Amino acid sequence: MKEAAHIDGASAAGPDLQELLGLVARGDQEAFAAVYAAVSGPVLKLARNVLRDPAQAEEVAQEVLVEVWRSAPRFRPARGSAMSWVLTLAHRRAVDRVRSAEASAARERAAALLDRTPAYDQVTEQVEARLEHEQVRRCVGRLSEVQRQSVTLAYYQGLTHREVSELLSVPLGTVKTRLRDGLTRLRDCLGTSE
Repeated sequence: MKEAAHIDGASAAGPDLQELLGLVARGDQEAFAAVYAAVSGPVLKLARNVLRDPAQAEEVAQEVLVEVWRSAPRFRPARGSAMSWVLTLAHRRAVDRVRSAEASAARERAAALLDRTPAYDQVTEQVEARLEHEQVRRCVGRLSEVQRQSVTLAYYQGLTHREVSELLSVPLGTVKTRLRDGLTRLRDCLGTSE
């Protein structure tokens, strides 16, 4: 069960905490040592209750005590007790740390999601590939019969120029000419229909 932190200055810090803060505001290190002794325990306890991590709570407590040293001139007794002011600083700093940790975790989750998403859209890639295949088929269909035979045997079936020549029973030079002319027509067809 959690213990309630004392917020009123009289029970936790003695009657002169406000006077000590006034001295700290003027740079009195001995007064700060007394303030430190009076508030460090409640500040650490509050930070632990908010953060639930002892190491983080210690860091926050240290930051708060440095802030007390630096901002003691801003303390206004008319607004509340010295202990309330210090614990308000501690609570705000601890809540800021929690929010910062949550934001960092959210950024890490978002980055992890980005890492898992593919660098390309697979559906788009498939559609583009199909469109390119259809365009190539259409252009191959526009070749003359002898060009289409030579291109199909050489590029789709992987035959060498000499093997195409032997299979079609035509001279090697004729096969090379048909291939060159067919590829030129394919290049022109594919280039103009983009």
